[in-house]
Parts: sequence; C-alpha cells; structure tokens
Amino acid sequence: MNKEVCNNFLYVTTKFPDKLGSDGKYYFNDDQHFKVYCSNQNCVNELEKINAGCLYLFDTFFKDSSVFKSVANSNINIVEYIIIWLSYMLNLKNNEQGNSINFFYTTNINNDKYQKPITGVTEYNSYKDLIDKKHDLTKVDIKDISKFYDAFKTLCEMYSEFDENTSNCTKCSDKANQFVKKYQELDGDSNNTEGTSYNKILSTLSTDYNNLKNKCSNIPTLPEVNTSQNTPKSPGQNSAQTSEITPLSSSIGNKLIPVLSIFGAIVFFLGIFYKYSLFKSRKRAQKQYLREKLKNKEENE
Repeated sequence: MNKEVCNNFLYVTTKFPDKLGSDGKYYFNDDQHFKVYCSNQNCVNELEKINAGCLYLFDTFFKDSSVFKSVANSNINIVEYIIIWLSYMLNLKNNEQGNSINFFYTTNINNDKYQKPITGVTEYNSYKDLIDKKHDLTKVDIKDISKFYDAFKTLCEMYSEFDENTSNCTKCSDKANQFVKKYQELDGDSNNTEGTSYNKILSTLSTDYNNLKNKCSNIPTLPEVNTSQNTPKSPGQNSAQTSEITPLSSSIGNKLIPVLSIFGAIVFFLGIFYKYSLFKSRKRAQKQYLREKLKNKEENE
C-alpha cells in the first residue's frame, strides 16, 4: 500500500459513493469512468454499477504490465482491498446472492471482461486468475469481509495524508487510534481462523499499517494477529450457530468430571474392602488350621 494506491481507492468513493442514495439505490456522482464497463455505456442495473466499479479498480492497478509495475508495484495484495470494497458495496443492500459473493462471481467474474489476458504479465493470466490465486470467492461471506471496510478506508486516509518529509504523523494520529480500535475488534472476531480469507486480509492490513508506522514515530503499535483455533464456518453458518458448539461440549465435560470422580472413589473403596475381606479370610483359615492341628495332637496323646 502507498499514497497513490490509496488515492485511487478514495477517488472511486467520490465518484461512486460507498453509501446508498435517499431512494435506497446505488448512484454515481460522475459515471464518466464507469459507464464504459456497462451495456450501451449506461449503468442501470444495480449489480452492473458495482461491477463497473470493480472493473475500473482492476484496470487502474492491473490493466497491463506498465500499470501493474508502476501503479500496483506488482503488489497483488491490492486484490484483497478490491475484494473488501466489493464485499462492502454488495452488503449495502440485500442482493440475490444473499450473504455469499458466489452469485457475483458466477455472473460477472466468470465472464470475458475478467478473463481478458493482462498484457505483458506472465505470472497472472487475467483478473480472474489474480482473484482465484488470492481467495476462493465462492466461499467468502460478504458480511464478514465487509467488516474490514472501515479499517481499510481509515488506513487509506492515513496514507493519503502522510507527509513523506516528516516522521511526525500529526495528521495521522487520530485516524491511527481509530484504526487500532477497529483492528482489535476484527482481531477478536471468531472468524479470525488461520488459513481463511478473513485471517489473510487482517494480516495484510496489519502489514500495511506497520509499514506506515516504520515511517511514523508517534502512532500506536498493533497487537499481533490473534489467530483463533475455531473450525472455519461455512458462508451459511452464522456466529450464533458456531458459538453453540463450544458451550455444549464444555457442558458435557463439566458433567463428566464429577461422574468420573465418583466412579474412581467407588473403585478405590471397593479395592480396600476386597483387600480387607481377603485378609480376614486368611486369618480365619489360619485359626481354623491351628484348631484342627491342636485337636489332632490331643487325640493322639
């Protein structure tokens, strides 16, 4: 991440606002750079507008080898930030795809515009290839990924305001505190499981914040990513369903402990009783043997 990358993202929000209009619909303040991606250069359909914004961002950073190297600096982590923007925009209102990005992926990313070769770049065949090598969007929950948007936008504003000529980020300090607070919330989320898209995006945000901190002497330090050991939940499984699993197993464990303790105590006392009974039995046998021996001796005399 750098100032130029962030300025491009922030530019999109000025032309294509990240909030709905008063009529509850997506709208452009200026469609000049977006209409070329729509049918007949007229973006009417809601998802068509989002798709136009998404394609604009990919063209801005990855259109050809020249842009790929000069604007994106060959940094494909920018794909994660495009996915954050896309998830957030889709999540602003209910769409056909529900809480999965799978519908958008199937109807838009699978088409020719995303599969067009990137001229002069051999590592990635197309925008679709860039996406697929970063994330499996068929399993991404837009409600989870859109949670990153506020932190991402705040970090971008910090990069945009940062003065390269000073190590004192006075303008960034308030936004840095906002970012750290949001980061801690994201870090503590149950979706933060190792290997998931959620965890990968959080790690990218952390890296880009720390890169800025290396240039700024007075912004707070981030805690390390607190990876959960939870089993990754599927897009259709909500947090409440996930949380029900742990209390149940915990409850069973709590009930088993006293039962096992009682059982162990019973076995212990039975062992003592058995040894005592065996001891008494042997003593009786010895006494009986002595009586018989004494009796036989008297009879012989």
